[in-house]
Amino acid sequence: MGDDESKKIIELLEEILKWIKFIGWQNVKTILSEALNDDISKLVYHYSDGRSSREVAKKVSISHTQVTKYWKKWAKLVIVEPISAPRAPRYKKLFSLEDVGIEIPNIDKRSGEGDERE
Repeated sequence: MGDDESKKIIELLEEILKWIKFIGWQNVKTILSEALNDDISKLVYHYSDGRSSREVAKKVSISHTQVTKYWKKWAKLVIVEPISAPRAPRYKKLFSLEDVGIEIPNIDKRSGEGDERE
């Protein structure tokens, strides 16, 4: 296969990828909207960026076991991915809520965090 053919194949694959992303974006928003149906779940998802379940739980003022329950549910929906960690598995969100038009709620003032969103 020559260089010209390789370049054409790469261009075609890039075009196909662009359309697949475009088509899938609305599905992503629908799945996220259904899975993250309250402020707590949205915040847990937002902070699921490789932090431990205890770190996320502290940010959102819930138990770390509740965080892991969310993660297991979301892993089945393929909206988070597991990442290796020394102690227990951690999860990382696959999509930014802001990118799909879902507002990140303010953290409850009771947690002492104000409206910090990081």
